[in-house]
Parts: sequence; structure tokens; C-alpha cells
Amino acid sequence: MIARQIVIHEDTAATAHGVAARLITSIADAIAARGVAHVVVTGGTLGIAALVAVAQNPAKASVNWSQVHFWWGDERFVAAGSTERNAVQAEPLFAALDELGLERGTVHVMGDSDAYASAEDAAAAYTQLLAEEAGDGAANPVFDVLMLGMGPDSHVASLFPDHTRSTELGAIAVHDSPKPPPHRVSLTMSTINTAREVWLLVSGAEKAPALAAAQHEVNEAKVPASAVQGTEATRWLIDRSAATLL
Repeated sequence: MIARQIVIHEDTAATAHGVAARLITSIADAIAARGVAHVVVTGGTLGIAALVAVAQNPAKASVNWSQVHFWWGDERFVAAGSTERNAVQAEPLFAALDELGLERGTVHVMGDSDAYASAEDAAAAYTQLLAEEAGDGAANPVFDVLMLGMGPDSHVASLFPDHTRSTELGAIAVHDSPKPPPHRVSLTMSTINTAREVWLLVSGAEKAPALAAAQHEVNEAKVPASAVQGTEATRWLIDRSAATLL
């Protein structure tokens, strides 16, 4: 049976630090088991706070970061240096890990509007990169941990209710996003659900209705977060204010 777990932390800060400690341990375990770790990180307030918390955690020194591949679940299709980009917001984590052996070639950012003419081109390039890193004809590496935020409308990555969907593996372009900016690149739900463990990071009372809805019935079109499932475990790492309707 696939493990489904809800872990409630006191507040956003406690959730971020709890996620960071759990992530460091999971990465170390993956490297010990398989010699490499593939991790999909997420943006958003809590997602970036968790990455900053990893950078601040002394236990990070116990990980061989040269054996870690970082991927993104989604990205805003804007200029490379834009502070709207998740990769730019996450730079404090990667800068902290540089001194611990991180290879920047294993930080796989999604394409920006400076490098690609369209979000479709950026998505195609990321889909190809996933396949190249996977090898053996697979569409993507087996992600050890894939982290997602969730919006008040229950969207995950850039997969919004009643919006862009695909059953393909890889990344897709998203246009007319209900949340700005309008153009994005996102992993598909099918790709997300290939991960060994999927972690959904949720904080804030405004997320409580969507969080409760995601626990009841699977409806990818109306409640995208409800359709997320890791092959070994699905973990909801949340704060107390988000849990009020559970």
C-alpha cells in the first residue's frame, strides 16, 4: 500500500525547517541506496523558505551534493534574471551548496524567455533533458523526492483547475495562467506521479478549503492537488492554519 501521510507543523517557519531536515535525510538515504539523488524542488513562499532552511541547516554538510540532481516542477517563462523565476529565488540554496561540492551542471533549470522563443520550445528542451538524464529509454529519471506547493485554487506546479492538461510524460507549456505571469513551463501530472515520494508543502488558512477538498476524492480537472501521488509515499507537510478544515 502506498503511504499517505499528513504532518502538521505549528506555523510556516516550522514547516519550512521540518521540510528541510526531512529533505536532507531523504537525499542522504537516496545516495546511500543508489549513489545518486534526483530531487524536484518548488517555488512559492513555503517552497523557497524550505530551500533557504536547507541552506541554514548544519546537517547539509553530511550530504555529498555532487551526487544530487535538482529539477524544477514548474517555472515562469520570463527573462533569465527576473525575480519572478523560481531558480532566481532559490539561488541562496545553491550558493550555500557550492562550497559543499554542488555541481551546477546538475541544477537543471527550466528555460527562460531570453534563451527560447516560446514556452513550447522551453518545455520541449526540458522534456529532452529529462530523457537524456534518465537513459535506458525512460522519459525521466526516477525522482526520489518531488516537492510541490499548492495554491488556494488547489493548483500544483503550473497545473491549474480546468486549464492545461496532458497525459504525456515530460514538460508542457502553459499559457493564460490564472495566476500571473501568464506563460509558464510545467511538468505534467503523469511525470509528477512517477516520483518515489511526492511532498505537498502547504501553509496558510487561505489554503484550508483546497487542502480539505484534495483529501476526499480524486478529481484532477477540478482539484489538481487531489491527483498527486508518489509511487512509494505521498506526504502532506502542512502548518496548523492550513489544517483547520481537516
